[in-house]
Amino acid sequence: MTELEDIRQGVLRFRKKVFPLKRAIYEELAHHQDPQVLFITCIDSRIDPADLCDADPGDMFGERTPGNLVPVYSEIRSGISASLEYAVTALKVTDIILCGHSDCGVMHGLLHPDRVAKLPNVSHWLHYGARARAVVDEICEGKSDDEKVMELARQNVLAQLDNLKTHPSVAAAIVKRGLEIHGWVYQIEDGEIHAWSPSQNRFVPLDSQSITEPDLAKV
Repeated sequence: MTELEDIRQGVLRFRKKVFPLKRAIYEELAHHQDPQVLFITCIDSRIDPADLCDADPGDMFGERTPGNLVPVYSEIRSGISASLEYAVTALKVTDIILCGHSDCGVMHGLLHPDRVAKLPNVSHWLHYGARARAVVDEICEGKSDDEKVMELARQNVLAQLDNLKTHPSVAAAIVKRGLEIHGWVYQIEDGEIHAWSPSQNRFVPLDSQSITEPDLAKV
């Protein structure tokens, strides 16, 4: 069976088995959406935000970019700027989660840019990860490539969270209505998520993080 045929069979199973169980949800969502969370993550095929969060259709508004990179706001219009503006201003999400992950191809590219030198668009996109690479160069001397890639994932999340706040819609919503932003790193191999803890100045397992943890947007 071809991969495309696998996908087709998956659609048929969805129609026959999954959709009937969630028919009421889809009928309610047919003409309206009211997500409370904007979930920004990588385009990596191993990351499924709905599966990761055990979320139903309509629970999260999604944006995916290579390496979960969010360029600093500029007058040059971009898809990520439009997604942020719509989610924050029109849908009025209450939270933004920016989620990186282990073994990220973009982090590998940041560590070894020569490997993507023949991919001009990819190489250009990697420039948005320059801050993370600079930090890792300073703090990871002598460490293995695997350790550097994992640290790049963490530092990249922190850098992109700062970039998020350069977007006017995000900055205004933080001040006006308390929009909160959160940084996560997902470990593919064991399913664990580590969340940035401002009070501890480090990433901690999500299941150990207090719900009263001060939000990154407010510190």
